[in-house]
Amino acid sequence: MIGKTHLRLGIAAALLPLALPLAGCGSSESEPAQVQKATGERFTVQLAETGDWKDVSAEISTVDQAQVLARIPGILTSLSVKEGDLVRKGQVIGRIVDSQLGYQAGAYGAQAAAAQAQAAAAKAELERVQFLFDNGVYAKARLDQAKASADAAQAQVNAARQQQGAVNAVAGQGAVVAPASGRVLMADVPAGSPVAPGMPIAVITAGATVLKLELPESLAAQVHPGSRVLAQMPGAADVTGTIVKLYPSVMGGQVRADVEIAGLDGSLIGRRISAKVEAGSRKALLVPADYVTTAYGLDTVWAVGKDGSAASVPVQTAPSTEKGKVEVLSGLSAGDTIVKQAAK
Repeated sequence: MIGKTHLRLGIAAALLPLALPLAGCGSSESEPAQVQKATGERFTVQLAETGDWKDVSAEISTVDQAQVLARIPGILTSLSVKEGDLVRKGQVIGRIVDSQLGYQAGAYGAQAAAAQAQAAAAKAELERVQFLFDNGVYAKARLDQAKASADAAQAQVNAARQQQGAVNAVAGQGAVVAPASGRVLMADVPAGSPVAPGMPIAVITAGATVLKLELPESLAAQVHPGSRVLAQMPGAADVTGTIVKLYPSVMGGQVRADVEIAGLDGSLIGRRISAKVEAGSRKALLVPADYVTTAYGLDTVWAVGKDGSAASVPVQTAPSTEKGKVEVLSGLSAGDTIVKQAAK
């Protein structure tokens, strides 16, 4: 028994040096925090007023859109514009022809010619009766009868001409005229198609290019003319504008508003983009952007401790509309002090 015990103790003593390095490999030590002496410009974090921005839907549009409507029934014989063309107010862009109007104009023209012939005969008869009356052949009653016949014949001529003019005026309404200067958005009625009065032939932009917002009706009381809007333009920098008109109606739970933005591209009318509207204000922690360091996707700031040393503290930030500042969502509290640059 004593021999076996000595054997076990010897084996344990031999294995002990091998176990110590393995135990050292399994231990872990926490990485020391980055602490430096606080130097450089300091900033005290405080709650500040900032705009409360809400995401809304927006569409590039114009102040108005004018519809070109057919005024008479008939056949659209020509349409000289297509989508994207620029037109001016009063420009003839198409023509509608009603074949029945041609027949009516011909009939009224024939009536006018017949009435003119009757008027000429009545005038000649009046001149003859007037001569005989002056020479004492006819009585005054005969002269009055001839004058009445001549006046009636001339009235028939005037009526026939007015009817013919009315038909020509209706035919003239077959001209498709642009009601405003702008760009053609829609012109999808092919030539040769039958049209009816009131049928849209084309749609034309009218007025300046604006950004139309669709706001939830819950924001109607918080948004007003002059409220700021931040538009996110695809492939370009974000642009800022102001609301110039808030429509006093609710449609489908949405309130519409017009936003004026300098240099807004109107080449793609109807394009939908993302936008944010300022709906009041709120308190937030805003710090200068140059106090925040970003490395490997992590934002950090140098916070000053009670002992005057600066430690690197991770923070969660969000963009801010305040120039040169970012909003700190977590990692700092009001009253904390940060430095722009720590000495190494």
